[in-house]
Amino acid sequence: MSADAITQLSLTDLVAKIKAKELKPSEATSAYFTRIEKLDGRIGAFLALDVPGASTAAHHLDQKQAKGEDLGPLGGAPIAIKDIFVTRGVETTAASRILRGYRPPYDATAVAKLKAAGAVVLGKANCDEFAMGSSNENSAYKKVLNPWDLERTPGGSSGGSAAAVAADLSAASIGTDTGGSIRQPASLTSTVGVKPTYGRVSRYGMIAFASSLDQGGPFGKTVRDAARMLECMSGHDAHDSTSVSKPVPAFEKAAERGLAGDVKGMRIAVPKEYFGKGLDPVVEKVTRDAIESLKNQGAQIVDVSLPYTEYAVATYYLVATAECSSNLARFDGVRYGMRVEGKDLVEMYSKTRNAGFGAEVKRRILLGTYVLSAGYYDAYYRKAMQVRTLIRGAFNDVLAKADAILGPVAPTPAFRIGEKVSDPLAMYLSDIYTIAVNLAGLPGISVPAGFAAGAKPLPIGVQLVAKAWDEESLFRAAGAIETASGVVGKKPVLA
Repeated sequence: MSADAITQLSLTDLVAKIKAKELKPSEATSAYFTRIEKLDGRIGAFLALDVPGASTAAHHLDQKQAKGEDLGPLGGAPIAIKDIFVTRGVETTAASRILRGYRPPYDATAVAKLKAAGAVVLGKANCDEFAMGSSNENSAYKKVLNPWDLERTPGGSSGGSAAAVAADLSAASIGTDTGGSIRQPASLTSTVGVKPTYGRVSRYGMIAFASSLDQGGPFGKTVRDAARMLECMSGHDAHDSTSVSKPVPAFEKAAERGLAGDVKGMRIAVPKEYFGKGLDPVVEKVTRDAIESLKNQGAQIVDVSLPYTEYAVATYYLVATAECSSNLARFDGVRYGMRVEGKDLVEMYSKTRNAGFGAEVKRRILLGTYVLSAGYYDAYYRKAMQVRTLIRGAFNDVLAKADAILGPVAPTPAFRIGEKVSDPLAMYLSDIYTIAVNLAGLPGISVPAGFAAGAKPLPIGVQLVAKAWDEESLFRAAGAIETASGVVGKKPVLA
């Protein structure tokens, strides 16, 4: 097989070929590095490549393959890791100058689980600095461009992880989702992105932005790919006090049910608040087409209301920035990363953080520190937490009567690079449909559903949300949408 033919395979197809000994893991890894060398200079999906580590891992799998040993559910699949997850011996910067040169002594639990399942780590995917952004323009090192249109954003903060999968620079990848940072870039790049239930995937070794909202999850070329990835990275971890001890269901089997059109009897809720002002007409059409496709396959569509939707953005940007202010206090120039000397400790802290943090990170730290300060805590942070409880309750009320909620992921297709940089509020509103899911701690998935027509087609995904710990319903419904949409297999044109 040619390098391009190898890299165009879905993860599950690639693993099947390796299992059948039609392909060696080292051949797959080499094919991906060849494609990265050819294309990533134009896309910017990777911040660091681990050629020696990936090659060693692939050759070890070659040896196991030759002996007829089981390579695992991801056996030989080359993947990308968002630069928010620490990786042993490989530079981990969270796309920030303040961590330049930091090489962790251990792997994040999610990374260790994927390696144990047979995945080969190609390198670290670019992202918005400390996962703060919706366009991947906040990286301290370089922007990520959307493979479907290099003048547009791939979304953020996990834009590098999404772009790598969309451009066939990795068979799959992982990212983090604090307010939509997996689902929104998945929608804008025609990839499948999953934000699991809070506590499903360990956060140990995942550099924290907002600890009560952050959750790691996969990107895949197909629903089945994403399901297999999530199965492999899920599970209890004693290192993470928020990791929940629950069995990991057979997500891939749930996806296969959906792909076979088995959604008869599922109740799909459609909130009226998701179809109001600000929603691009083409996004609305694609979303309604997805609703109709589920209906045609036997699902029952239920009109519902999520009355606190309009308060989600304000609530999120109080809770998230408050937690950001606390979490980023550890980056002080003393223990690791950048250090700028000063005449005393206070000046050293100030100079280090001023030089090390980018503008968006500083903005969020300042806002978070303000809302936590004496005299403002009750008026802002406490009130936001109260509204968060109302948002969670509204979701639970709807999901008590439905298997999943369906709506848009983002209000528009991919926007142009630089279009929203000078207007933070406009940028924050890019996540208007996703952030409430994090506030409620629920699982969500973005599945490709169509395109906006134009000189270059722009992908549009739809979002499904389910009750806590019911990712199986997400994969089942998402599989049915994938089959009906016919989007899978369509690739961006990259010469």
